[in-house]
Amino acid sequence: MAGYNRPMSFSERRGSMLNDELMLNTANGPMSQRMEKLPQTRHLRGPPTPSMSTPAADFDQQLTGSPPPPPTPAASPGPAHCQPDWSDAADDEDFFLAKVRQHFKNCSGPQRTRVLADLLNLCTSQQLSFVHQFVSPLLKKDPFTSLPDELCLRILSFIDDPKVLARASQVSKRWRDLLSDDMTWKNLCVKHDFGRRLSEVSSATPAFPMKTAPNNLASLDTEMASSSFPGALPLLAHTAGSRSFDGALPSSRPRMRSYKSHFKQRYMVEAAWRSGGTSIVRHITQEGGVVTSLHLTPKYIIVALDNAKIHVFDTNGDSQRTLQGHVMGVWAMVPWEDTLVSGGCDRDVRVWDLKTGACLHTLRGHTSTVRCLKIADSNTAISGSRDTTLRIWDIRTGLCKNVLVGHQSSVRCLEIKGDIVVSGSYDTFARVWSISEGRCLQTLQGHFSQIYAIAFDGKRVVTGSLDTNVRIWDPMSGECLGILQGHTSLVGQLQMRGDTLVTGGSDGSVRVWSLEKRKAIHRLAAHDNSVTSLQFDDTRVVSGGSDGRVKIWDLKTGHLVRELIAQGEAVWRVAFEDEKCVALALRQGRTVMEVWSFSPPEETVYDRPLSLRQRGLEDMPARPLSAMALDFKSSDVLGDSADGQSSGPDDVDMHDAGPSTAPLQGGATFFP
Repeated sequence: MAGYNRPMSFSERRGSMLNDELMLNTANGPMSQRMEKLPQTRHLRGPPTPSMSTPAADFDQQLTGSPPPPPTPAASPGPAHCQPDWSDAADDEDFFLAKVRQHFKNCSGPQRTRVLADLLNLCTSQQLSFVHQFVSPLLKKDPFTSLPDELCLRILSFIDDPKVLARASQVSKRWRDLLSDDMTWKNLCVKHDFGRRLSEVSSATPAFPMKTAPNNLASLDTEMASSSFPGALPLLAHTAGSRSFDGALPSSRPRMRSYKSHFKQRYMVEAAWRSGGTSIVRHITQEGGVVTSLHLTPKYIIVALDNAKIHVFDTNGDSQRTLQGHVMGVWAMVPWEDTLVSGGCDRDVRVWDLKTGACLHTLRGHTSTVRCLKIADSNTAISGSRDTTLRIWDIRTGLCKNVLVGHQSSVRCLEIKGDIVVSGSYDTFARVWSISEGRCLQTLQGHFSQIYAIAFDGKRVVTGSLDTNVRIWDPMSGECLGILQGHTSLVGQLQMRGDTLVTGGSDGSVRVWSLEKRKAIHRLAAHDNSVTSLQFDDTRVVSGGSDGRVKIWDLKTGHLVRELIAQGEAVWRVAFEDEKCVALALRQGRTVMEVWSFSPPEETVYDRPLSLRQRGLEDMPARPLSAMALDFKSSDVLGDSADGQSSGPDDVDMHDAGPSTAPLQGGATFFP
């Protein structure tokens, strides 16, 4: 056949040899007379099994060097089928073939079978290969063209590999329309845990009553528990707080309007965390300075240093302003929307307006360094000091509302949940306080040395101490529920989310614990020296150490994903959110800030109209993916891939999407 130069597969070459032997035996063997009757009893070969390869698949495999994709039902034959060459045909050939065609039409079923068998018995191996190429697509049947939409979508729901779905969407327009159904991508979001981001959300009721103010953390938990996906979360006022190395809040990315857009965005972000992302470096000081606090909010990156300065940047790392007013080092700060509360060695607590940089209030009362700060709501802040007291401030009026007295040494750390604040001190005790009543509810006694870190989720208190132990407490009864042992030095980093606890110590190790089983899940030899900063979410753990490295770990497996920063003398602080990571480090004697972004380009996340070439592809008859791969470069599919329908603001919210019976119109794939 002219123009047909594809190599034959192994099964075809084997079939050709058998046919050649059969022709020789029929023409020259002593059984030739009996073989003449063979076409009357010989049956046609049935459709090829899925394991049978075709020259097109073999050729595709030779080009790419990769194993062929799993067999899928092919669509009806397209223009790739070769047509007969009539250039050297005789004048009477068409007339003769017309009579043959007419005779064949008038034949019965058994007569047609005998005619075909006799003709095939006369063919050479090359001609039989041509017949195979011509007949094979005709014998394949696409089940999605005959099955109802509900059954098709049910079949697709068992596929959990997005790359398989992406390849399948290129088979035909019908397949692409089915794979654009939003319920398919909803199931995929669930299978890949691309749903709820805050694992600490629980339906259990906290041990202590919470405030009923609209901006407290209890209402935040309620909002989170009622939502399935971050794209469905409203951007409430109280969610505009900080996301630092000891806390987490939803991303500020606009709401995704479909499960497909949500999955697409999350998939690309996760891929960037593993092996991509872009970074910029900003020099904070010309000389070395200790970074005492770092907070990452939806609007700001805020850095406090021991040189009494507070630097405010936008989320891209561009400097906005420097807050100056403290006399000595700033050792504690916490933002709330556009308000910042800070404290330091000058014993003052200051309230700042982040928009203007103005100092709104100077709160005086502590007699020693302010060591820790937290905000309970938009009006209330609580500070802990080396003077052994905690003070409750009204940051709107600048007045001290209450003084919590009970610790015998410096208050090193504190956490707030609703109306309850827990504090850890160098006196080895942790205390549970009522904010509204201004009194101590419980004293948690058991550590043998200073407490440096504390975590509180409303039901459990976890403390880390210089005695190398981590203790779990019941804040209502004051009972020690368990002791987690394994660190060999000071435990200075703690974060708790749901049933998972991650700790970091001065021994350089990071440990992931199950609070339910009260045992270690992963033991990570993270750094060569102290772990200076630690944060984790549902997917990853990010740690920074005094060895100058920032590492990303897989929370589920405990494996090292990548080393984000490898050069430097020390890492002071690390904070991250879904699509951004900020690290403050000492490098060549200078304090620098490195901002990493893992956000995909907007044009790749949101849906765009089909390109001219893709629209031309729609007009072509459907054919197997292997044939499409020969005609279109991968860049044509990946570079211009998008849905054929825009995901605008009028689309259905993700949490309102229900089962669909008709597939949505959609585009090609988006996976690199």
